[in-house]
Amino acid sequence: MTPARTYPARRDDVRLLVVDPAVASFAETRTTALPALLRAGDLLVVNDAATLPASLRGQDQHGRALEARLISVADDDHEATPRFWAALLGAGDWHQRTEDRPAPPPLAPGDQLRFGALAGEIVARARLSPRLVAIRFDAAGDALWAAIYREARPVQYSHVEHELPLWAVQTVYAARPWAFEMPSAGRPLSWEMLLALRRNGVRWAALTHAAGLSATGDPAIDAALPLPERYEIPAATVSAIEEAHRDGGRVIAVGTTVVRALEGAAATDGALRAGRGTTDLRIGPRFRPRVVDGILSGAHAEGESHFALLGAFASAELLHDASAFADARGFQTHELGDSMLIARGALAEPRATHERTSPPHWATH
Repeated sequence: MTPARTYPARRDDVRLLVVDPAVASFAETRTTALPALLRAGDLLVVNDAATLPASLRGQDQHGRALEARLISVADDDHEATPRFWAALLGAGDWHQRTEDRPAPPPLAPGDQLRFGALAGEIVARARLSPRLVAIRFDAAGDALWAAIYREARPVQYSHVEHELPLWAVQTVYAARPWAFEMPSAGRPLSWEMLLALRRNGVRWAALTHAAGLSATGDPAIDAALPLPERYEIPAATVSAIEEAHRDGGRVIAVGTTVVRALEGAAATDGALRAGRGTTDLRIGPRFRPRVVDGILSGAHAEGESHFALLGAFASAELLHDASAFADARGFQTHELGDSMLIARGALAEPRATHERTSPPHWATH
């Protein structure tokens, strides 16, 4: 599959690969068919984190060019001057492939950085890699966040053919600015689609998960991704999940970040509780979800880290065949690309709904 190079013509109308593990089958339709694919009693859970501008280009105290891509907040966000974990890259910009970017200049705690009007200091360096550092900036509170929004731009990669404005990497329901890259699985969900789902008896609920970087160009860091990420699950979302399961509905996570938040929160004893936390959970084919029944995801090619997570919801053989089909059909990957729904029963006979919807137009394997 090839990466999408620009925005789709319509946010809510991209190709959708539907994978049904119950019948070991898959088919192609479009995301506009979602209201017909889900059924009354199902629950969509979305990540409502807004995407921060997290790419800061600047220089060190010796005038050497570098880029800091913020990954996470190292402290509680109530701190006036929180530290940020960041991956450092050398000179260049998003036009170059991340893995081709030169290494940053050697830096150590105490070294000073400047990004336009925003200054910072390296206060720690991770054992994982010298390119993974904690930075404390010279601004605090509202002034800090205003400076980040003024001096930074969204993280992006060379497969996109033009510079991405901040609005392009937001979901329609984005709320608190917690994400360092867009929770892109939810990008095709327009308000019109969410309302159509609601009219058909499909509910939706939200949590907030601080999505981190998907690549840094440093093999040691990339092998460890995703790094620990914070989340907050409201009590109303926990109640909605419990109600859906009690009434026989499916809980469909919109994106891998939602899976990590919910399954990470339930990892200790299987009980899902509201509140804040941090998850270092890594999900793969051997993982058995306790909370989530299916996933609406971006289209991922075999070999990508996000593809491994899909193995928790379908067999390796079925995913391999589905990926090959999507590749042959020209599906596009990454944040502006096509979508995939993995859910048991998704390809069963259409069920009656509260609203008449057009049946999906299938292109089957």
